[in-house]
Amino acid sequence: LAHSLSAFPSKRSLWMQAVELERKHGDSNSLDDVLAAASERLPKQEIFWLVRAKEKWTLGEIEKSREILTQAFAANPDSEPIWLAAAKLEWETGEIDRARVLLNRARERASSALVYMKSSILERESERFDDALSLIEFGLEKYPNFAKMYMIGGQICSEDLGFNKVNLDRARKFYQRGLTNCSDSVVLWILSSKLEEKAPQLLAEANGNVNSNSHSGIGFTKARSLLELARLKNPKSPELWVEAIRLERRAGNDKLAVTLMARALQECPKSGLLLAENISTSPRPEQKAKSADAIKKNPDDPLVITAVASLFASERKQEKARKWFERAVVLNPDLGDSWVKYYAFE
Repeated sequence: LAHSLSAFPSKRSLWMQAVELERKHGDSNSLDDVLAAASERLPKQEIFWLVRAKEKWTLGEIEKSREILTQAFAANPDSEPIWLAAAKLEWETGEIDRARVLLNRARERASSALVYMKSSILERESERFDDALSLIEFGLEKYPNFAKMYMIGGQICSEDLGFNKVNLDRARKFYQRGLTNCSDSVVLWILSSKLEEKAPQLLAEANGNVNSNSHSGIGFTKARSLLELARLKNPKSPELWVEAIRLERRAGNDKLAVTLMARALQECPKSGLLLAENISTSPRPEQKAKSADAIKKNPDDPLVITAVASLFASERKQEKARKWFERAVVLNPDLGDSWVKYYAFE
């Protein structure tokens, strides 16, 4: 590899191999040497600067990490990833003002929807909600099709500010604008439906109405209508079907939930999300048959495997449950749901 690098010093893939080799077989010093050499040879390749800075940060060498990112700026003054990495370093180490300055400069030098989103999140976490909302509005003027900014705006108005009619309407407007510009965003539809579901009860409670449950039917009706419209605009979306099914269960309409599940499985017959939901919500006598059917339709889906493992756990078949949980987390190590249920089981 060293010979190849001397012959082809500008080949990115060779440097990546060298970095991985040192990560596996070297130490922190040898890894840093390779990353420094790669950054020197290929200064426009952001990855080497970013990995080197992160390695130093992980080792607690904050000043050295800052120094590396400063050098990265010199080579890549308009790089969004480098600006965001520098802001994150300050943010995570408690230097909020420094992070704010860096994000302000990033909006000038490397403006993007992501930069505006991160800027608004920083202000939200600092409880400067008006500043966060202003940044979202500025961001949406430039990037009106970026769904996450509508989500954050709606959440600030409905969750962080005091719940009242004014803030409810502000949250609704964020979601409505978002759905106009990003009608394919399933998460936006779900957030909007959840807001409508809980709005009447929360408003009644805010107004001191102790019988707030009497208003919940209005919320369910509005949420149901939104989810129906969402499915029309986004057919074959398992996430929207599951949300609609869960809404009916929360409303006490179990029979309608069963009907919706049947329709959902007709439209998305191999969806692991729906098959797993069907297993976990079916009556106990039906769960074995539902599990067998799910495995037949989608034998390697981690959600299905997790649902089957949970069924074994409920039957106190410990070894079988453990085996299936292990299989689920191997199939998708990044799926948090599987790990949470596995941890609860153990």
